Order: sequence, then structure tokens, then C-alpha cells
Amino acid sequence: MRTPETKVKALDGLAKELDSLRAEGKKIVLSHGCFDLMHPGHIKYLLASRLMGDVLVVTVTPDRYVDKGRGRPVFNQELRAESLAALECVDYVAVNQWPTAEETLRLLRPDIYVKGQEFENLKDKTGKIQREYEVLKEIGAEMRFTHEIVFSSTELIKEHLRGEGPWSAP
Repeated sequence: MRTPETKVKALDGLAKELDSLRAEGKKIVLSHGCFDLMHPGHIKYLLASRLMGDVLVVTVTPDRYVDKGRGRPVFNQELRAESLAALECVDYVAVNQWPTAEETLRLLRPDIYVKGQEFENLKDKTGKIQREYEVLKEIGAEMRFTHEIVFSSTELIKEHLRGEGPWSAP
């Protein structure tokens, strides 16, 4: 079994490793996000993503580009990467270098890029998903969506602070 430390890679080295795996006929799946305050929705999403190919790569948004509000990310990019690498379903983790996954998609060239069903209409308020979709067409990759339970860490925090949510006292 590979240890979490061996799963976390720099993007350039990871690109070379993925080229070798691709040459062996492996199907590469990429998942990208912030992954701050990991919750069951993240885990179900990653498990579903892993089933779509032979190798699951997860890239995390670097701290300087996390746009979740004041005080976020709660955990720095290294801790988020290590936490993801500890999951058995994840084969490789890297910290992205850019504000979006566009350049990462061009560098890693996955066969499949996976997002949650909340992006299935290819719309988000930032426009990132639309730009990522254009890159996927450019590199000949496929976009797929999971259909798992969806949570927002930001909304869970807000509910908690308001005394709402399933953990609140009656």
C-alpha cells in the first residue's frame, strides 16, 4: 500500500508519471476543488469519481486562490493535500498552481474530469466551469458528473453559527 506521503506530487512530476500510466493503457480521472473541511459529500464524490477510471488524481486549489470568504481555507493546502492522500480511493494529489483548473487540465491531460451534479448545467457564478469545459474540448477529455449527496462547507459553517442544521439542539 502506498503511503499518503508518496501520493502527494508536484504537478510537473505528476504529469510525467501520468504519461507513463497512460502509455500502459490506464484511464486517468481528475477531480479538482478546494476540499477544505472535508465532509461525507466529498468522500462520496471521490469514491464515485474513482469508479470512472483506473487512476484518480485530485488537485486542490492553492490557499491564495480559495474564494470561500474570510478565514478560509481553514486548513492550508498541504494539510488538505495530505488528508486527500490518506483516502484509499485517491491515487495521487497535487496542489494546483493557478486560480482555476484550466492550466492543470492542459498539463495533466486526464481522460475524464469529474465534477459534482451541482455543475451539470455547466454554470457557476464564477464562470470557471465553463472555461474548464472549453479546455476539456481542446484536449479531447470527457466531463462527467457524480450524483451523490451534496454539501457546501461554507453553508454548513453558516448553519452551525446560526444554530441551525442537523446537529442543533431542538
